[in-house]
Order: sequence, then C-alpha cells, then structure tokens
Amino acid sequence: MKTVSLPREESIRAAAAHILACVEKKKDAVIALGALDEELAVWDEVCRIAKNGGVSLAAARFFAVCEFESEAGSGALSVRERLLSHLFAKSDAREENLYLPHAEKCAEYDETIAALGGLDLAVLGLGDNARIGFNEPATPFDSGTHLQKLTRKTRAELASLFGGEENVPARGVTQGFRTLCFARDIVVIAHGEEKATALYRMLYGRNDSVYPAAFLQLPASVTVYADEEASAKLE
Repeated sequence: MKTVSLPREESIRAAAAHILACVEKKKDAVIALGALDEELAVWDEVCRIAKNGGVSLAAARFFAVCEFESEAGSGALSVRERLLSHLFAKSDAREENLYLPHAEKCAEYDETIAALGGLDLAVLGLGDNARIGFNEPATPFDSGTHLQKLTRKTRAELASLFGGEENVPARGVTQGFRTLCFARDIVVIAHGEEKATALYRMLYGRNDSVYPAAFLQLPASVTVYADEEASAKLE
C-alpha cells in the first residue's frame, strides 16, 4: 500500500490524474466509486482535467460502491443524484453506464461486475470508523454486495447532509470486500482531521473486520491520497 500525503488541493489533483490514467489506458474501464464529499471533489477535478485534456469518459462503466435503501435517500441526497450532479453532469460520462446496487438484486450486482471482467479501478472514501462504503465493523472479508444496517457512528457522520441524525436512512446497500479487494487498482481518498484515526487504523490495524478498511492491506495495488490533516497520526 502506497500513501501519498499532500496539501488538500494537490492531493485532489493527484488522485484525479491517477483515475484518468486508468481511463486513458482502458477506455471502457469498469470503475467502482463512492460519493462522500472528498470523493466528489476528486470527481469534479477529474471532469475538469478530462474536459481540458480531451479525455473521454463516455465508454467507462461506473458501479456505485453503495446506495441508501430507503426512500429517504432516493432524492437529491441519494448517491445516484450526487454522482449525476458531479461526474455525469460535468463530463461526457453516460448515465446509462451508471450502475447502482439494490437490496433485492445484490447477487446480480456482483454478477454484472464479474461478467464485465471485474473492477479495473475502485475509488473509495474512508469513513470515520474505518468503514469502506457501508461495510461497517464486523463485515467479513468474503462479503458480497449486501444490505447493511448503518451504525450510529455512520449516521452521525452523515447527519449534516440529511439535516439531523434522525433523518439518515437506517440501512444501505454496499459492495462487499469480495469484489472491492479484487479490483486491479484501488485508490483511497482520505481528507480532513476527522479521518486521521481511521487512516491510521487502515494502515496499521489487523486486517480483520474490527477495522474494515484494514482489509485493503491485502490487495497488491492500493494508493492512498491523503491530505496533511488526515496524515497527522502517521508522522
């Protein structure tokens, strides 16, 4: 696992360049992506660089890492709408190439990814409790896409987005580690002092389900783009 620590804006640019290098190498790349604020900042930069550099995202296939289960997360606050308003509205990426997990079709989601040859790239955010997507503590390594009850810590982290913890959907659907860890390349975005403990646990925790992100110690190609605040505990 390689960790790149840079000031915030430089970290965003470096992560965006990494993603675009994957797409330039394989135009129809299969990419897993999330929609935390730090990931959206990177996707905004991807769109800016792609537009200025003439890089097309039209053939790439995008698989959301997670989505909320309930109707409370189906409007403007859904992962789908956040991705559409950032990545798809600002580039030539095609909406028909965006796939989202559904509680009733978990196995089918994994099968679709497998049928396309697996993930070429996974672009992941890091939760404050070291979760990846909605893979909360105690999620096993061999988990496929599944419905997950969100912990109170996760709901508290998302509270400002929904106008209060009581408004955060209780459950979400998420890709599991069985798919994510076998991506041929993995990028992790960790920005902000609130990510410092989670980043430390991802890098140095036991690779078991206590700190889910520590499973990312296992894949061969993982690059973490962290800003100075998130890297504070690594010094």
